[in-house]
Amino acid sequence: MKGLMRKLGRLVDVFWKSVSAFRRFVVNILFLVLVIFFLSIFLFDRGREVPDGAALNLSLAGNIVEQKTESILSNQIWGDAAKEETLLKDILDVIDYAKDDQRIKALVLDLRKMGRAGPSKLQDIGAALNRFKSSGKLIVASGDYFNQRQYYLAAHADRVYISPMGGVMLYGFGLYRTYFKSALEKLRVNLHAFIVGTYKSALEPFLRDNMSKYAKEANLAWLNVLWDTYKRDIVAQRGLDPGSIDDYINNFPAHLAKVQGDMAILALNHGLVDGLKTRNEVREELIGLVGEDEDNGTFKQIEFDDYLSIIRPFLKKTRPNLPKVGIIVAKGIILDGTQPPGAIGGDSLADLIQQAREDDNIKSVVLRIDSGGGSTFASEIIRREVELTTMRGKPVIVSMGSIAASGGYWIASAADEIWASPTTITGSIGIFGAFATFENSLESLGIHSDGVGTTKLADAFDPSRPLNPLVKDAMQQIIEQGYRFFIQRIAEGRNMAPEEVEKIAQGRVWSGSTAVKLGLVDKLGSLQDAVRAAAKKAGLKDYEVSYIEKPLTYREKFIQGLNRFLFNLIKDSSLGKVYPTVRLLTHFGNELEQMMPLNDPHGLYAYCLTCNVR
Repeated sequence: MKGLMRKLGRLVDVFWKSVSAFRRFVVNILFLVLVIFFLSIFLFDRGREVPDGAALNLSLAGNIVEQKTESILSNQIWGDAAKEETLLKDILDVIDYAKDDQRIKALVLDLRKMGRAGPSKLQDIGAALNRFKSSGKLIVASGDYFNQRQYYLAAHADRVYISPMGGVMLYGFGLYRTYFKSALEKLRVNLHAFIVGTYKSALEPFLRDNMSKYAKEANLAWLNVLWDTYKRDIVAQRGLDPGSIDDYINNFPAHLAKVQGDMAILALNHGLVDGLKTRNEVREELIGLVGEDEDNGTFKQIEFDDYLSIIRPFLKKTRPNLPKVGIIVAKGIILDGTQPPGAIGGDSLADLIQQAREDDNIKSVVLRIDSGGGSTFASEIIRREVELTTMRGKPVIVSMGSIAASGGYWIASAADEIWASPTTITGSIGIFGAFATFENSLESLGIHSDGVGTTKLADAFDPSRPLNPLVKDAMQQIIEQGYRFFIQRIAEGRNMAPEEVEKIAQGRVWSGSTAVKLGLVDKLGSLQDAVRAAAKKAGLKDYEVSYIEKPLTYREKFIQGLNRFLFNLIKDSSLGKVYPTVRLLTHFGNELEQMMPLNDPHGLYAYCLTCNVR
């Protein structure tokens, strides 16, 4: 019996060791697969080459930005909260490189997946497309349908086609906000606002149920400048009558009635497009132009992303001994502390400016700003670093992108020169602070707050209690002092009297072209113009441009690689179709969403919430 038990025990022992060995084998195999998977994220190379005589397929996906905000896949589910992004710099580099690349015979604009892009960014791309055409190469734009942003770029093509079932939808520029005053009253929430500036309308959605006449006046002024620029560019590219775009939009139903509601025919009759062609017809025309890719049954082409990866090593080639013009990108909301790409951290951006100042090989700096502002504390930290750099004798030129308003202008004010696009949104020189209390909301639920404190300010900023009158008085004084400080900084940087600044401040927003006349901006031009000005100011004739960026950590590199890999994996799947309903809900929370990240230690903000154009 004992012998049987020993044999049984040995059998169980062998079985268990076999199971354990198999388990380890499976785990090791899975681990190895996982390692290979993650390595493939970084090492995978499509191995594409540029076919001789091919078309460059400029397929722009997502929002066009100055700096990417990395996130993992949430954009495929929730939409604009974290949309795919394409760098403006990459687009310009690709177009300009392809212009002189003998392998590229034509450029095809594929704008179906293009998202938002500020007017100045569209102008920069349009200028690059014109440079491409100057080489004698053809640009073809084809789409099922063009919205207003897409059409701006399409209009720069030699041939513009839409589907016979498509159309061109133009609607002008507008600024419409969601207002919460009545809702807050129903919820019995008390919002205590502290504002300086007649036109500082950032908090209007929480204090009113409609737009004030001051805000309407100021907003319509810069919107008209942007719209006039848009129309002028389209008319010039398409050879249309000056009033044709407004006529197309304002009489849209009447024009549609004449063509039995056919938007494609309407666009063709008004000269917005050159022809109505199906996808197959366009493909056949392109095959006739550049030849056929027999393997894929389409025209011979190279995709934007593939072409960028091929030419990137050539773009990154540098000559170490050449002096440099350093470019620092300041994109996003201005927040206190250190922030990741896509947001401006007071400390992190200040560190980059200091790095450029102390690098002897960098002879001048271009600060590229695309920001509606944010924390006043962080803005001043950054502005001071700009000032220290100019005091060191190293020129600093600011190049404004689509938006450089409020805190975005604050950090620009100490530069030697400020350049902007005609359609840049700038100004908004004002400050606000806000604090909500919920004592009435809680009371309606039968909840009350009571207690004792050692001073008159012991209950300061307790949201369950009414706002302390001493806090209210103090906050308004602090806001007014902050505004005076803002005015003084601009007066010093722009060599203006404070009274002169005050006249054009008051929180009012201006277009770049108007800002030049007011003295807030020195010259109109692109980033490339600003770079040339920075080089000239430093006395440079032969130089290179170097982007100054915070090095990515291994974790950030991994997240970026994983994000790109997984995005490409599912971008055509049904997951990308989930978010339209969510977008309807998030629209109403846009004002709140913009306020959420704000973290100024004093609760003071120079932030333009009205600078997003529809």
